[in-house]
Amino acid sequence: MKLETAIAIIPARFQSTRLPGKPVIEINGKTLIEHVYRRVQCAESVERILVATDDERIASAVRKFGGEVTMTHFDHKSGTDRLAEAAAHLPPDALVVNIQGDEPLIEPDVIDRAVAAARHRDAQIVTVMTRLTDPAAIADPNRVKVVVDRNGFALYFSRSPIPFGGSSSGTTFLHLGLYVYRVEFLKEFTRLERAPLEIAESLEQLRALEHGFRIRVVEVESESWGIDTPVDLERFKSAVGNKGPSEKDK
Repeated sequence: MKLETAIAIIPARFQSTRLPGKPVIEINGKTLIEHVYRRVQCAESVERILVATDDERIASAVRKFGGEVTMTHFDHKSGTDRLAEAAAHLPPDALVVNIQGDEPLIEPDVIDRAVAAARHRDAQIVTVMTRLTDPAAIADPNRVKVVVDRNGFALYFSRSPIPFGGSSSGTTFLHLGLYVYRVEFLKEFTRLERAPLEIAESLEQLRALEHGFRIRVVEVESESWGIDTPVDLERFKSAVGNKGPSEKDK
């Protein structure tokens, strides 16, 4: 049986409260969005990559390195809404892999494992998590935590440390912002009413749980992290060094 096409979409916007214009910041001769794009290219399961943006500066940077761009409306309230617009003309059973535009260290194997899980069709969304042991990271509200049931389906996501006592029992997991959906569900998801837990935590994925949909969470080993602040940017510059984050990126 032919496998569903997996298409990666990277939403990218120019405005950022803490680091404006970060998609086009250059690190070691490449813009941040190119670093992300090149990592995704290394994933064996991905057949096509689109950068979804409303900003011509980002679009121009992507075209410059030979990437594919789809222009979207400027007034989307979330990255998922932008994703849905970009995916609107794709086949309904195609898999959309949502890659964050500020995750230049995303491991290709993590992408491949998420896509493989999505092909089992036992959940409407697939995402990933990695074990978290650093007490400071566990307490950090910018690090989203997740708890799952015995079958690997999400029970809850939170900015608070969950579960209580998880740091001592090794049961705290960091949610990584990578999602896989089918196009037909992505369209349905953006039509769902925002729900109280989503609003309280400011986490879109809770909308799916509150409306009764299932999220499969794949445990992976990952050291990927997002670039949200100037400190993160300097950290990434140090990681890149003179060779880049991966020899495969060249």
